[in-house]
Amino acid sequence: MMVDALLWLSFGGPEGPAEVRPFLENVTRGRGVPPARLDEVEAHYQHFGGVSPINRLNREAIAAVEAELARRGLDLPVYFGNRNWHPMVETTVAQMKADGVRRALVFPTSAYGGYSACRQYHEDISRARDAVGPDAPDLVKLRQFFDHPLFISAVADAVRAAATFPEYRLVFTAHSVPSAADQAAGPPSEGGHRYSRQIAEAARLVATTLNIDAYDVVWQSRSGPPHIPWLEPDIVDHIESLAAQGIPAVVVCPIGFVSDHLEVVWDLDTEAAEKAATLGMSYARAATPNGDPRFAEMVVSLITEHLDEAPPAKLSPFPAAGCTLNGTLCAPQCCEPPRRPTRP
Repeated sequence: MMVDALLWLSFGGPEGPAEVRPFLENVTRGRGVPPARLDEVEAHYQHFGGVSPINRLNREAIAAVEAELARRGLDLPVYFGNRNWHPMVETTVAQMKADGVRRALVFPTSAYGGYSACRQYHEDISRARDAVGPDAPDLVKLRQFFDHPLFISAVADAVRAAATFPEYRLVFTAHSVPSAADQAAGPPSEGGHRYSRQIAEAARLVATTLNIDAYDVVWQSRSGPPHIPWLEPDIVDHIESLAAQGIPAVVVCPIGFVSDHLEVVWDLDTEAAEKAATLGMSYARAATPNGDPRFAEMVVSLITEHLDEAPPAKLSPFPAAGCTLNGTLCAPQCCEPPRRPTRP
């Protein structure tokens, strides 16, 4: 397959105090999130000066990918666009068209399936192309990479570096989603739960690499109404449970994130760490993988799969999924969006 460019497609985040509220309104538009919840989340961002680390980390990762492309002799410009904050993907795709790009691969900064983790990126691609018009570049989204050998090895080494305690419990975390959304994750023929099953498989692969038999998979960053069921247990509640069992230390691996989103630095580095401290537990958080050189190598390997039409590099029996043209779905009714919650 011949391509002209790579589009790095991410979530986006504010880079100053005045940007926080407009950013959060973009994220939650149409979801019925009450203003009080936005006030709460805005305070989390303002705690860090109104700046999310995600845009900076994306730019650093892009630079590493550009260097890896150059090392391999691949002349492929990399563009950066976001779903929720500048640079917006619509603006980026318009620039790609102006630059003469006709067909590009798209790397989404999510390793998994599910509505928020995969289908929304298809929707971003479709929306951006509609905004640009009939001459928009063709955009081919790269596949889910939760089981890529380079991803797993980078995460495993991050856990090794964090796990300095003689005795500890390894706990994997990922962003919680409504239980109904997880039920709808994947093609209906699979029976749902593609998101939680892939999270569990990635955790298993990392634990196996580390020769660890006992570990937990929990969730974080719930934001929905209390009457709507979400994936549980929550990381803070789980730390309390471990303390009650006499576990002296916990090492948390944010397996569901590829970089330090604000949810990582707030929910894990702040709330979870503080909870462990109050309970007298030692606590460490493994680094996210996008600063590891293997992450850039992985992105380029996903690119070369297309360029060379090579078999996917993967460690699990899960089907390679998530790769489609111009925002089409992986399968009919795949990862149906959750219904807007109603208040009791």
